[in-house]
Amino acid sequence: MSESLVVCDVDEELVKKLKEFRFRKETNNAAIIMKIDKDKQLVILEEEHEDISPDELKDELPERQPRFIVYSYKYEHDDGRVSYPLCFIFSSPVGCKPEQQMMYAGSKNKLVQTVQLTKAFEIRNTEDLTEDWLKEKLGFFR
Repeated sequence: MSESLVVCDVDEELVKKLKEFRFRKETNNAAIIMKIDKDKQLVILEEEHEDISPDELKDELPERQPRFIVYSYKYEHDDGRVSYPLCFIFSSPVGCKPEQQMMYAGSKNKLVQTVQLTKAFEIRNTEDLTEDWLKEKLGFFR
């Protein structure tokens, strides 16, 4: 069983980019969208976005293909504080090919460990990615 689970490596250039992204100084929302290169069995950069809201980000995701997202979000707390959590979002929409889902699911933990993120969330429908959903998820970490 475990032999059929593919765990993809993370592209070295992407690892560097994610480390830089982690320590970015900008205070706007930003995202890095990643996909798996099936032939190379490698997690690679697909797109980068600056100043993108959760609702705009949702529109960038394919409806029938999984994606990994690292999202820097300007989070305004109820008490007036502002923080910039780095969130890992695994988009695994219903209707994906099973082998694609397996490849992404098998690679998710390695990617989360590589980028050292604690706020990891999953969505099964791209429409679920909203500001309210993200705030609800982040509320758990207060």
